Formats: sequence, C-alpha cells, structure tokens
Amino acid sequence: MGMKSRYVVEVEKAKEGGKGDGRPSVGPVYRNVLAKDGFRPLSNDVHSCWDVFCSSVEKYPNNPMLGQRQIIDGKAGEYVWLTYKQVYDTVLKLGDSICTRGGINKGARCGIYGTNCTKWVVSMQACNAHSLHCVPLYDTLGAGAVKYIICHAEISIIFAEETKISEVLKTLPDTAKYLKTLVSFSTITNEQKQMAETCGLELYSWETFLHLGSKDQYELPSKMRSDICTIMYTSGTTGEPKGVMITNESILSILSGVHHHLESMSEEFRASDVYFSYLPLAHIFDRVIEELFISTGASIGFWRGDVKLLIDDLKELKPTVFCSVPRVLDRIYSGLVEKISSSGFLKQTLFNVAYSYKLRNMSRGYKHDEAAPRFDKIIFNKVKEGLGGKLRLILSGAAPLSASVETFLRVVTCAHVLQGYGLTESCAGSFVAQPNELSMIGTVGPPLPNVDVCLMSVPEMGYDALAATAPRGEVLLRGSSLFSGYYKRQDLTKEVLVDGWFHTGDIGEWQPDGSMKIIDRKKNIFKLSQGEYVSVENLESIFSLVPIVDAIWIYGNSFESFLVAVVNPNKELLESWAAENGVPGDFDTICENSKTNAYILGELTSIAKEKKLKGFEFVKAVHLDPLPFDMDRDLLTPTFKKKRSQFLKYYQNVVDGMYKSKR
Repeated sequence: MGMKSRYVVEVEKAKEGGKGDGRPSVGPVYRNVLAKDGFRPLSNDVHSCWDVFCSSVEKYPNNPMLGQRQIIDGKAGEYVWLTYKQVYDTVLKLGDSICTRGGINKGARCGIYGTNCTKWVVSMQACNAHSLHCVPLYDTLGAGAVKYIICHAEISIIFAEETKISEVLKTLPDTAKYLKTLVSFSTITNEQKQMAETCGLELYSWETFLHLGSKDQYELPSKMRSDICTIMYTSGTTGEPKGVMITNESILSILSGVHHHLESMSEEFRASDVYFSYLPLAHIFDRVIEELFISTGASIGFWRGDVKLLIDDLKELKPTVFCSVPRVLDRIYSGLVEKISSSGFLKQTLFNVAYSYKLRNMSRGYKHDEAAPRFDKIIFNKVKEGLGGKLRLILSGAAPLSASVETFLRVVTCAHVLQGYGLTESCAGSFVAQPNELSMIGTVGPPLPNVDVCLMSVPEMGYDALAATAPRGEVLLRGSSLFSGYYKRQDLTKEVLVDGWFHTGDIGEWQPDGSMKIIDRKKNIFKLSQGEYVSVENLESIFSLVPIVDAIWIYGNSFESFLVAVVNPNKELLESWAAENGVPGDFDTICENSKTNAYILGELTSIAKEKKLKGFEFVKAVHLDPLPFDMDRDLLTPTFKKKRSQFLKYYQNVVDGMYKSKR
C-alpha cells in the first residue's frame, strides 16, 4: 500500500483496526514531498502576527497597504491608499486609546463587527499589537448569536461598522456585564449614545476614540507563539456556536507552508501584488490570506460591500489575486457563458475553436500561458480585461467547485485557478491544488507542506482507509497550524482532537497522484455552494412543527445554493384543506395539485420566518409524497432513522426536477 506520487511521501505506516478495542483502521500518514525531511522551521525573530506586520512596515514603509474607493457625490471614484507606515501609526494611536479605557490587558477579548474595510484591519492590528484576542462577530450565525458570543467570550470592547451599532445595542442589557466600550467605524447618534450610557456602556465615534490616547505611548506586551491571536466562532451542527482558538503559531505555520508551496512553483506573492478583499475577514480563509499579503508588503483593496457592484470594484482595483467561493465563481461563469452565447454565430464559433484548442494543449501538459498565446491575445484577453486585466491567481475555497466551472475558468481567465481545502480548526489551508495540472480538477490537491494527513476508516459508511485502490475515510490532520481547542469547551475539544490528530468529519479519497478528493461528510451536516453549513436534522425538526407535515426529508448539496424537500402531508388535515379550497380528487390527486404544493411551501416558509431561520435554511421547493417514508423502500432504519443516501437514490429524479424548476 502507499502511493507512488510525486507530490506526497509516506512518513508513517498504516495501522490495522484493533479487533478488541473497536478502533477503526488508519491509513498511512503522508506529507507534502517538499517537507519530506521535516517542516521548514519558522524564522527566529517572528513570534506573532504583530511581528509579521512590523517587519513589513520596516521593509516597505511607503508601499500602499490598504485601499478603499473614494465616494464623491454618491459616485465611486478611484482607490485611495494608506501606506504601511500610515497604517502602523494609526494602529499605535488606536492601541493607546484602548489602553486608556482601563481593564483591557493582554488576553482581553475585543470584538470586530462589520464588512471588510480599512478600519477592520486597523482594529485587528491593534489587537495584534496589544495581544488582545480578536473575536470577529458576524450576522450569518443567526438570531441571538452576537449576544451569545459577547457573553460567552466576555468581550469588553467592540469596534463596529456604523450600521451594526444598533445590532450591538440590541444585546443590552444582557451583555452590559462584560461590554464596556463600543467604537463606531464612523459616526454615532446622540440617541445611541444615551441608550448605551443607561447600561454603563461608553459609545464613541472613530475620531473621538482615536484622540483619547495620551501623549505618552503605552508599552506593548511581549508576545509568544503560543499566545491566542483570534477566537473565531463557527456554527456548530447542533447548539451554540463554538469558539475556535487560533494561536500566533497556527497562523505563522500556515504562512510558512503557503510560501514554501508557492516558491516551489515560482508563484510566490510579491510586494507588487494587489488583493481584492470582499470575503468576510470574520472567517479564517480571508484572514489568513490578508496576513499573507501583509507579510509580503503587498496591497489590499476593499470592496464597497454590495454584491451587485463587486465586478465594478474589481475592474477599478485591477487585482492580481482574487479569492472566491464557488457561488461567486458560478455567477462569473454563467455571466461569461451568457455573453458568449449571445455574441453571434461567428464570434461564438471562434471562441469554441480557441477554447478546445487551448484546453487540448493544457491537457497535454502545457502551462496555461503557453497553451495558446495567440488566442489569449485576441480572444481570452477580453475575459481577462473584464476581471481587471492583471489577475494571475484565483483561489477557491469553502465548498467544492464543480469540475466544469473550474476547467472553463482555467482556460479563459488566463490565470491559475486553484481549489483549496481547510477548516477554521486547521487555520484554513490544508490542501491546495497545483497549477497547470488539469488532472487535479475536482480535487483539493496535495497537502500543504505544513500538515501530516491520514485517513481513518468509517466502517458504518463503508469507507476503507486501507483499500488497495482509492483508499477512503475520514480526513485526519496533524501539525502546528491546528487550532488549540474550542474556547471554554474542553469537552468538545476532546471529541475532535485526539493524540494530536484533528478529526475533520470530512470523508476523503486519496488520488493516485497524492491529491485528495473530498467526497462526503461524516455527520449529516453539509455545505451549500455559498459555503454556508446546514444542519439538516435540526431543520427537519423545525419544519416538522407544521401541523400538516407528518414527515419531511430535506436535501441540499455543495453545488446548489438552496434546499429542497420531500414532505409526507397529514391526510386528514390536507383533505379538509382541499375541501375548503376547492381542490378536487382523492389524497394522491390532491398531493399532485400545484395549488396544494404552493400552500405547503407557504406553510414551511412561514414557520421558517417565525423561527428566524437564515435565508439559506429556507426550503425553496417541495415535492409531496402521499406514501409515508417506510422500511419497505429501505428509507428508514428499524429505529426510524433516515437513511439519507437511500432517500437520495429513491428521490433522485424528483430532486433534479426541483432544482431545474428553480433555475
């Protein structure tokens, strides 16, 4: 057993499952071939994310660091930049103001709440400077999550976008015990100030707060790699959000691994790079990439916060690197396909010829810029210009990108399109695909040179990590980039961190070349195409509260952005509704009537609203099956648990139909 791959090397042998202790077997441990003699050590003078920033300020004081579009008379103009030195000075000033507030010492928790912008990063760097644990707050965690996090993390100070101030004030008085200072990224109203003060909370505008600092500068605390840098709350399958504790070392290890990986392909980031920042900084993917850019003295330009204006911002900024999620790339893809198909016969034919010629050469192993340089100039250049004209790298994360979209973008954008895989707990990057390797499409590539990986068999799902061909199992990760635990939840930490190995809950399959393909989730939680997690059992229990719903099966997958469902309606209730609403026929016929379908979908929507579910948790299409889910069709176990894979097999055509009808 063991792969003969040019990308990974085996560092430990497989372990057979224990016959007595019931432990599943574990496949061989592999790591990136670049690290076959050990992982690259971190440089001696860098102990924290603050050190990373300071060394760039020393090397590149006048490089543009953070940029936002100037808005003049409601119109967006060009990007206006702050240099590394200007940002550094503002950060120190902000840090001094934080210190004047008293009681905020090393290890205190500081919340940041808002869309990515210059002040987000300035606040984040102030946390880095004073060793405060940065705790991002964000909306998609659902109603009540912001209050939960403020209380659970005992946050004493929050920096928030102007539009989020009212959201924070809504958490009073429950949060007043912890929260003492609230600072707006811009202005505040007198009304808000009074409301805050009645609960003992000091509310400041950005400018007022910035000038609180006295003339004497406060000493910065010493920092260690083992210090917590950020606590990122992620939505759990069940219950409350979990705070993932990430140390300086985790982030430094990732930066080192990514640099090592990109260097080996001469694609390393340079000071001249420009990054387009729109994926939320509240999530690890974007946070790590921005730390990476800061470490190379590069520039970060922010979007305006409106999805409809995203491409407009992109064209103005002309970034060289663009990180994305499948949902955005799907949108770009369908926009391009639409444009091509409406461009007249001749242009379309020419495009298709160029496309197949370039794809054929890329499949033969040509690099994308050598596969069809002439076609790049006359045909694909238009696509490139549409994305700003300077793009060289598109990274996709958070959910699997479909092979057709990935292939198309690799050919037409004249940039590398790479899929990656990681979790908040693994500090984002764990696997990244190789550019110029078309065979890796559909996979997340080999591991980065900062983690060890093995698969663990999952016998109950039929996954065998020791299989001779296509070994499959739960992906386990080990390395210094892992999180150090869930904040105040040792019990949950113990479940997933065992002997240094993090159990991801994702099922992977090794490919012969050493890349990994993610094929399943161990538990019944899945991601939609926009990267949001859905806990299906939890939702089914909510939708079952509708009296007319006897049973419901909800389905979604990471190539679609919404959920669909099959419902067994309650016979008595439905028949009496039909009589009242003039829907004729027997039970089966009533179930087939589109009026019935619309009624039940409406009932599902109203309970979703009542329970304050998030938009992506709403069911968008439903099929009514008069026949109750049963064991005869192998849909249920003897204890009436749903066999989800059987459901999908049985209702596949129905599911496909529902997705088609909504497109």
